[in-house]
Amino acid sequence: MLKRRPIRRREVAPAALASLQGVPSVLARLYAARGLRDPGELDLALAGLAPVGSLEGVEDAAALVARHLAAGSRILVVGDFDADGATSTALLLRVLRALGGDVGYLVPDRFVHGYGLSPALVQQAAEGAPPALLITVDSGINCHPGVRLAIELGMEVLVTDHHLPGEQLPPATAIVNPAIPGQGFPSRCLAGVGVAFYLAAALARQVGAERGLVPGLLDLVALGTVADLVPLDRNNRILVEHGLKRIRAGACRPGIEALLRAGNRDPRQAVTTDLAFAAGPRLNAAGRLDDMSVGIECLLSDDPGRAAELAGLLSGLNEERKQIEAQMQQEALQAVGGLELAAERLPPVLCVYRSGWHSGVVGLVAARLKERYHRPVVAFARDDSGLLKGSARSVSGLHIRDALADVDAACPGLIERFGGHAMAAGLTLAPAALDEFTAALEAAVGARIEPGLLDGEIVSDGELPEEALGLATAELLRDAAPWGQGFPEPVFDGVFELLDSRIVGLDHLKLRVRPAGGRRVLDAIAFRQADRLGGAPPRRLRLAYRLGVNEYAGVRSAQLVVEYLEPA
Repeated sequence: MLKRRPIRRREVAPAALASLQGVPSVLARLYAARGLRDPGELDLALAGLAPVGSLEGVEDAAALVARHLAAGSRILVVGDFDADGATSTALLLRVLRALGGDVGYLVPDRFVHGYGLSPALVQQAAEGAPPALLITVDSGINCHPGVRLAIELGMEVLVTDHHLPGEQLPPATAIVNPAIPGQGFPSRCLAGVGVAFYLAAALARQVGAERGLVPGLLDLVALGTVADLVPLDRNNRILVEHGLKRIRAGACRPGIEALLRAGNRDPRQAVTTDLAFAAGPRLNAAGRLDDMSVGIECLLSDDPGRAAELAGLLSGLNEERKQIEAQMQQEALQAVGGLELAAERLPPVLCVYRSGWHSGVVGLVAARLKERYHRPVVAFARDDSGLLKGSARSVSGLHIRDALADVDAACPGLIERFGGHAMAAGLTLAPAALDEFTAALEAAVGARIEPGLLDGEIVSDGELPEEALGLATAELLRDAAPWGQGFPEPVFDGVFELLDSRIVGLDHLKLRVRPAGGRRVLDAIAFRQADRLGGAPPRRLRLAYRLGVNEYAGVRSAQLVVEYLEPA
């Protein structure tokens, strides 16, 4: 049996509940536990968005783009190889083309150029007819050499990004990035596609474009925002909510509908989890294993047939990605198995590497190990140049990029380059430096970690009464608000009698349970938890679960989606 994880129930002050009078009681408790105190925060009308002009630098950036549009200049959008980068690229291309722009795009090849606007990518952009204006999306804020070279080659450079900058900003013509310290923009956690949306909105206003041009692309904003796991503050919830409305109304890009259908999701019932677990991974698979241009072309296509064909290609890549990931995960578990597996004896951060690992999949391996061992993980693969490329995933409460900055300060030159967010980061280092880096990162994380943070604590919204364990409550929760990072989907816990269990797929558990002492029988699914039951299944289980809606053969029912289980 694996180590038990503590379950802590959220506490909600009576005063917080009182402030949400008029809201259904089950939702009021959930909202209050997530910090909502004003019912007005539940108003997700577009009018509640932070004003376009409040994003620092966006008006100057829009004026720069407008000048190049008026001059008929060649414009090049430089994207990134993940879902946020793909949606950002597609959004700007659609807007600029609608405004008559001479615009193309270029995406770095993960295996050739690495991340962001590298000098090699700039050299490629300069071949043939070089652009007069180069616009980065979802990257660029830490790409100083690439920006500098583009400027030297006569291009103007507009950087749009949402990653944390280093001590100095790149020498770009204009920069739009809400993560730059000292800004007053109220939504600092926009995704890259959110920044692109604000730029497009400012541009459309400056050139007098039709009012529906930019809001009509909110489906792209919703997909990129959810897939990039940025915190869903109110501003991001508004963007996601209206994007989902467009998808459910059948007014989205054919590519997004095709991606959802390829994942066996009904666009008419789309919720954030469909974007996160069906559409997003298929887009990401292109950037991990092949060329993100396939994903971007899927989002750009207005032909449903062509979009479906491209979504099929992306699904094939996603299946290949799953197979590669499963093999790498087994090897990573064997590597960790060489350590003392008692949680108090594991190091505060895990660094894993095997020769032959795929650099496009190490981030997923790091995420799976983080979920299993409840501590930050860095997984490495060797690139074509012989360097190690690491992908880091962290736990709530530990800012992994800041931990890497601590290592860089303590051991100058040890890390070739690094960047990222609180929960995810990337880095490059020489193979000979791996052991020294591992020791330095363990020290840095150990100095930052709070007691108990590595226990794998599950935060629950408490126990649902038996009468609430039905389809009506499941649909109420699904439709209540866009749930996601920073505004987590409700998780409940309770003790259930185990009536039946079987393994489905490689390591998933299909269960039939009923509340202890109750009568209602429920189906449940526990993904990647087949090893938690051990030998003979226990009679009673304690479950931490989400209450979801399952549809099979046209019949809709409530289903427990089990986050964690243990014998009661």
